[in-house]
Amino acid sequence: MIGAPVATSGPVRFARFAFPPNRLGYCGPGDGGDLAYYTRGHEDPGLGDIAAGFEGAYPYLQLLAGANHRHDPLDADVVEAYWLGNELLDRVPLHDFGNSIDARFRRKAGASWRQIDEAIPGGVANHSFHVMSVMPWAGLMRDGVVDEPLRIIDRCRISWGTVVGHVDDPADPANGRVLVERVPLHWSGSTLVFGEPIIEALDAPFTVEPGDVVAIHWDWICERLDQRQLGWLQQVTTRQVADLHAD
Repeated sequence: MIGAPVATSGPVRFARFAFPPNRLGYCGPGDGGDLAYYTRGHEDPGLGDIAAGFEGAYPYLQLLAGANHRHDPLDADVVEAYWLGNELLDRVPLHDFGNSIDARFRRKAGASWRQIDEAIPGGVANHSFHVMSVMPWAGLMRDGVVDEPLRIIDRCRISWGTVVGHVDDPADPANGRVLVERVPLHWSGSTLVFGEPIIEALDAPFTVEPGDVVAIHWDWICERLDQRQLGWLQQVTTRQVADLHAD
C-alpha cells in the first residue's frame, strides 16, 4: 500500500536513517544513544551537531545542499536525496561530485582508489554509491571474500519492502518487531544481483501497518514510502548495482 507522503523534517529523517549503523558502531559519533531520542520525532540544535559528526554522510549532504542552493545540509529534500534519491541528485555537477570524492577518499583508499575513480562517472551523491563504490566491500567480493562483505552491503544499502505483519509471540525473541518482505542482494560471482523475496523481522520507531511500503536500513524501518520515493530509491539502487561489474 503506497499512500500519501508522510511529512518528516530533515533532521528527524536524518536521525532515522543514520541511527541503525550508528548504534552498531559503524559510523558517526557515539553509540546511537543520542540519536535514538531523535528517531521518535524530537528535534533540537543538538541533532545538527550530531549529524555533522557523520564523516561519511554529512559531506554528501553539504555537496547536495550547495549544488541546489539550499542553505541547510539537513533540509528535508537534501536528506531525502542522499538516503532515498530525488531530483536534487541530478543538479550536482559531475565535476563537483568527482572533486569531492577525490578529496575525501583518494588518500584513504590507497590501491583501491582506481575502482572508486572509475565509478565516479556513473555515481551520484547518494548513500548507495557510498556503500557500493566507495566502501571496500565490492572489491573484497571480487577478490573472493564474499559472505561478510555481501551481508554488509545488503544491510547497509537502503532497501525497500512491504509490511506483511507483526510478531506477537512472547516466546519469540523478535516479539514486537515488524515483519517485512523485501528483496535481498546476492553475488553472482562477478556482480550484485537481486534475489528472491524474503521476510524479516525489523524494528520501527513509528507505527506501520500491513501493506505499507517502507525504507529499510540494517534491521530498522526508517520511513514509509510514497510512489515517488519508491521509484527514486529503486532507480538509484539499480543504477549503482549495474555499475558493479567485474574488471
